[in-house]
Amino acid sequence: MTSSERDSALGVLRRVAADRWRILRLLPRAGWPAVTVAVLDNLLLAAAPVLFVVETSLLVGRLPAAVRDGVDSAAFDRLVTAFVVAAGALCAQQVLAQLQVATGLLVQRRIDGGVADELMDAALSSVSMAPLEDQARLDQLAEASREVEHGIQSPGAACAGMLALVARYGQLAGYAAVVGAVFSWPAGIGLLVAVLVFRHGQRGGLRKYAAIYGSIVPRVRKLSYFRGVATGLPAAKEIRIFGLLPWLRDQYRSAYLDWMRPVWAERRRVYLKPYFGYTALGLLVVVALLAALGRSGATGQVNLTQLALVVQATLAAIQLGDFYPEADVQTQFGMNAYRAVRDFEAGMRASADPATATGPPGAAAPATAAGPTGTTPALAARPGAEPGAPAAISFESVSFRYPHRATPVFTDLELTLRPGACTAIVGLNGAGKTTLVKLLTRLAIPDSGRITLGGRPIDEIPTARWRRSLAVIFQDYLRHQSSAADNIALGAVEYAGDRAGIRAAAEAAGILDALDALPLGLETPLSSQLRDGVELSGGQWQRLAIARALFAVRHGASVIVLDEPTASLDARAEARFFDEVVAATAGVTKVLISHRFGTVRRADHIVVLGQGRVAEEGTHEELLRRGGRYARLFALQAARFRDGPGRTPVGTAGERGVG
Repeated sequence: MTSSERDSALGVLRRVAADRWRILRLLPRAGWPAVTVAVLDNLLLAAAPVLFVVETSLLVGRLPAAVRDGVDSAAFDRLVTAFVVAAGALCAQQVLAQLQVATGLLVQRRIDGGVADELMDAALSSVSMAPLEDQARLDQLAEASREVEHGIQSPGAACAGMLALVARYGQLAGYAAVVGAVFSWPAGIGLLVAVLVFRHGQRGGLRKYAAIYGSIVPRVRKLSYFRGVATGLPAAKEIRIFGLLPWLRDQYRSAYLDWMRPVWAERRRVYLKPYFGYTALGLLVVVALLAALGRSGATGQVNLTQLALVVQATLAAIQLGDFYPEADVQTQFGMNAYRAVRDFEAGMRASADPATATGPPGAAAPATAAGPTGTTPALAARPGAEPGAPAAISFESVSFRYPHRATPVFTDLELTLRPGACTAIVGLNGAGKTTLVKLLTRLAIPDSGRITLGGRPIDEIPTARWRRSLAVIFQDYLRHQSSAADNIALGAVEYAGDRAGIRAAAEAAGILDALDALPLGLETPLSSQLRDGVELSGGQWQRLAIARALFAVRHGASVIVLDEPTASLDARAEARFFDEVVAATAGVTKVLISHRFGTVRRADHIVVLGQGRVAEEGTHEELLRRGGRYARLFALQAARFRDGPGRTPVGTAGERGVG
């Protein structure tokens, strides 16, 4: 072995030892009573098969004397004793095997629960979303969360597998000791070495086989995507209408072969060829041992009991060189899964934001009251609001660029959101409207400059407290598969008991009548996959999301941000939207992002973003008189309504991308 090969082998041993030590350190999370019972069970499971081999060998050895002396002899009594003990050992082995499964599952689930909490804490540890927009970080999170969620090759399964190895290697040690004590210690040691060589082939091959998994994760993701499209409900209509089934079948087959070809090649490399050598070594050891045993038996050096004992122990030990279904895959891939968890945690720490929150980001302070229980629908009366007049929010020389983009979104942005007023943000696609919201909510951190509240930088305010003052409905808001009431209450979840407030928010958003008409009213699950559940239309979902923001305003939010709030509403509903929201949020600072000027024109202040800065700002009338970019965009959209959908007004291509 060369020096580099030796260093490589030592490096593999150190890495395997470190991985297994990390897995063993997880065991206390399962609770010492459960771990102790599991260890004792596996120790007994190691002893039971060895005892069975010993007693059945004694049974064979005592059989001639028992037959010769008859049923009333002491030899027959010893024969019966050996039979009873052997039967007891066999029965105990079956019971202990079931207990091994039960205790292993208990250990696994407790540990996986702790690791899942650890993973969620890491995923939520950053103030901004920047770390989770890194594809490498997302791959780590996907691998770790997939194994923890499914529990087949999870860290908990690895812990249970490590405990199961106690039984397997305990049996091997017992068989080798029996051969050594009864026949020959060199033979026992040789048997032990041969089995461990087979195990090295199994585990070493599995380790090399597992090493390619990281390189094929994108291929697995592609395969899963096509399988999900073919079997999922969202694409079912288009698959049938456009006849996409043959195309999907070809794509799935191509993705499957792209995934499996390197797996097949690696399997041949690490398992097929090396096993010719392992098999030759094992065959040589077994033949030599049995030949020596046969020679000793022929010369009378071993008796019948010893002969049966060594043969049984040898054959049972050789079988232990095979694959362990309860431990091998679990420990190898479970270690990989926990390594992915640790790598993800390390990556999140390395990309931590300069300013951190006090407490978990987004965590809400404990509620001191269950919320109002009256029936008043007036959302402007906010029982959870902090005292004091609202203050201006200012962006001062703010610059920001996404890590994967060459050009910045903002360069020295100067913008003030007036307290208690409605500020509309407009601009072409890519102008940075949604990025502005991310910066405001600290889901993104400025590269330079600062955002202030009444002159105080918001990064000096605990992030959880700052976010509790915001009610934000993003363009891609979540549609929670829970009741309608729960969907609204999530705007201020600590006040979920405020049923009157939930109804008031739904009424202000114009969705209460539709929700009351559902089979279970506001308690109706909003998913057809749930019992008694229903599906809302796009416009109804958007109003429900608005109600969620209004419920947050009722309980203390002093700034409401609506990103494309009328995108799913018809023209008539859009006309009513502005008046409804303004009436429901009197005194609250409002930020409205929209490409529909029927909504934008009624804002107190309009800001046009362009080329990383504020291109124009003012009221609707002021911007029209100025005749700049806003006036051109407004004229383009007005012409669409005036000329009808069949005509396209004249304008520059860039100006048609408003949104």
